[in-house]
Amino acid sequence: MKKGSAFGLILLLLSVITVLAGCGQEEGTKKESANSEVKSELIYASAKDINDMNPHLYTGSMPAQGMVYESLVENTVDGIKPLLAESWDIAEDGKTYTFYLRQDVKFHDGEPFNAEAVKQNIDAVQANAEKHAWIKLSTKIVSTKVMDEYTFELVLSEPYYPALVELSMTRPYVFISPKDFTNGGTKDGVSGYHGTGPYKLIAHKIDENATFEANEDYWGGAPEIQKITSKVLPAGETTLLALQKGEINFVFTDDRGADSIDVEAMNQLADSGDFQVVRSEAMNTNMIVANSSKMDNPVHETAVREAIWVAIDRETISNDIFNGTQTVADTLFSSNVNYAHVELKKREYNPETAKELLEKAGWTLTNGKAVRTKNGQQLALTLYYDSNSSSQKTQAELIQHALKGLGIQLEIVGEESTSIANRRATGEYDLLFNQTWGLAYDPQSTISAFTSDSAYKHTTSGLTQAEELYKKIDEVMVSTDDASRQLLYADIMRIVHDEAVFIPITNGRVTVVAPKNLDGISFKQTQYELPFEQMNFK
Repeated sequence: MKKGSAFGLILLLLSVITVLAGCGQEEGTKKESANSEVKSELIYASAKDINDMNPHLYTGSMPAQGMVYESLVENTVDGIKPLLAESWDIAEDGKTYTFYLRQDVKFHDGEPFNAEAVKQNIDAVQANAEKHAWIKLSTKIVSTKVMDEYTFELVLSEPYYPALVELSMTRPYVFISPKDFTNGGTKDGVSGYHGTGPYKLIAHKIDENATFEANEDYWGGAPEIQKITSKVLPAGETTLLALQKGEINFVFTDDRGADSIDVEAMNQLADSGDFQVVRSEAMNTNMIVANSSKMDNPVHETAVREAIWVAIDRETISNDIFNGTQTVADTLFSSNVNYAHVELKKREYNPETAKELLEKAGWTLTNGKAVRTKNGQQLALTLYYDSNSSSQKTQAELIQHALKGLGIQLEIVGEESTSIANRRATGEYDLLFNQTWGLAYDPQSTISAFTSDSAYKHTTSGLTQAEELYKKIDEVMVSTDDASRQLLYADIMRIVHDEAVFIPITNGRVTVVAPKNLDGISFKQTQYELPFEQMNFK
């Protein structure tokens, strides 16, 4: 080979090597870029769409609303802490609250957050008072006043000890830009969803996905997780496969108390080494709610409700359905709820006791019939469960089988959570699955809902002690003495416990399944929100 040709060949080889190296470098850069993208985004599965994000109504996803909107104060494990209000004063009479607002906050659309915006939002909530009757604070607000640009005054009709707690809830007393108001308020809908929170809603395809982007101007500092996507997927196998394929990388217990995948699937993901499973302490009580107001229905009878209570094997539900991740609940509220340290009779699982209760109440099995009767009426009931919750369906089937052995005919019906909420409000149910409001909200929120037409009025109104119950609820909410509140709460809890209208099943927790390298996972004092802004990849 000639010297020049050899030299040319060497140059050609060097050129090829350089190109290949460049391609490899480019490919590596692409992979690095992709990894960087993954490390700044969480994609979580949800069995339902985020729906209407109007924070002053109730159809929206609470975890999503919690990212976008904020309240004046925050409920923490150490009590009420500042959030959009830096501090506050409460008058000696307990009726006037003066809030001193942060001065470095803007809504996502650039509008200033100030006392006028606070007044407009609270007035908008109050303009739809009937919708918010379940939250007692809404019935006690007398006036709202702008004292100066960053000072706001709230006046109540009487002292109300849970006022700050209810102001800290995910909704309705949170703040949306007044520019989003429709017809000067929010009850007729809103034109946009601009809050003050750490994330902005930037895209939404109904029943497909919603995308949230980090608020770079967030007063608390821009979150490290740059993008969060909520992807609508059926719970169960579909969600598990999406996690395994990398189509999503995060799931958590939603605001219905339901998990997208079962415990076995969670353990499988954790064993793979790619995911971690993190659980909160007990947050709420999963329960069956009975409609005592149905006078011509067997569910109206205390003996029937109590028989159902002792016929449910909660140990099996805890161990076999939830693999011990949810613990047996014997009372409406778990022991870590304020004022819940009350001595109440324990109802152990005992099918024979259930039969005795029914026999004593006149419900008998005759002529080899499979269903008990009384005065010609069959002991037949319907239980509604959330069709998007595989665990509720499994529980319903277990309970149906148990009651069949007692001579109780139980039809089980799965429906969307919104349909079940509507049944709860209208009273069109015998039994339905539900849950207490949760740790930070209780006992006051769930107990306040005992008197609300949109919540548990149908559950409690058929009780013989209903009027006494409602009177005590009114008294406890305005009591300024802690010892008196303890006694009143004890009486309230004892009445509903003895009447067995709330049948506890398990104490629920919030469970997160996340990438192994995601740091900063924690829980708020509510089951409905996660502090995504505190999370980051290692």
